[in-house]
Amino acid sequence: MSETLVSLWTDARRRLEAAGVDSPVIDARLLLEAGAGVGRVDIVTDPRRPVSAAQAAAVEALVRRREAREPIGHILGHKGFWTLDFTVNADVLSPRPETEHLVEVAMETLPKGWPARILDLGVGSGAILLSVLSERPESTGIGIDTSEAALAVARANAQRLGLSDRATIQSGDWSEGLEGPFDLILSNPPYIPSADIEGLDPEVAKWEPRLALDGGPDGLDPYRRIIADLPRLLAPTGAFAFEVGKGQAEAVRALAEAQGLTTSTPRLDLAGIPRVVAGKRAA
Repeated sequence: MSETLVSLWTDARRRLEAAGVDSPVIDARLLLEAGAGVGRVDIVTDPRRPVSAAQAAAVEALVRRREAREPIGHILGHKGFWTLDFTVNADVLSPRPETEHLVEVAMETLPKGWPARILDLGVGSGAILLSVLSERPESTGIGIDTSEAALAVARANAQRLGLSDRATIQSGDWSEGLEGPFDLILSNPPYIPSADIEGLDPEVAKWEPRLALDGGPDGLDPYRRIIADLPRLLAPTGAFAFEVGKGQAEAVRALAEAQGLTTSTPRLDLAGIPRVVAGKRAA
């Protein structure tokens, strides 16, 4: 009996469920689409369409990678974030839904029509900076990362999205050597305590770049570096917003307030976790 679209999808879903993947139905469909070269409409409207041996083999190869808990974005080579689609690979973190709250805060901070100057520290794939620039066409931004491989991904994304003329992607050690002023400073830095990394989901612990995860013994080392430079880099009316890990919001707020900055109530993610710490210069 030959394989069909629905039989491949069903088999993939069952295997991903058994492997502990948290979104087996969606991931199975995405792998089927990529491996068999079909669209979602094909699967829904013609589920019993026979597939060739070559298509079945291609789907099988992708499913095996996901069974090993390789992130779906790495397998497909792209990941949706905000309203855009970003190229991703093993050199960068796959953009996560909770990070979209950081973009939301940026949108609330930057009035439309304002030619703001933005800084994104730890730019990775470019998802945060480029999403903000796509919504604020008068603004320009600088994205900093210490990983040359990540910088290559961010530059490629800026080029593909038509934002290279407003996004400068450059190598750096956080804010060292940068000159302000910036109207908005953003960061989703490494914030996992070093000892906790191996206990994370395999998609993260095994496959994501450790450089983008390891925040030092308490997970706060990058915030200490970044926040110490905020008074020097922020414009008089400048603001900042950082993604933080579970249980870190109050510690990061304290670091900012110790530098004479004011902070607002942290933004909660959909799980109710304080996820974004934002603030500005004191009046």
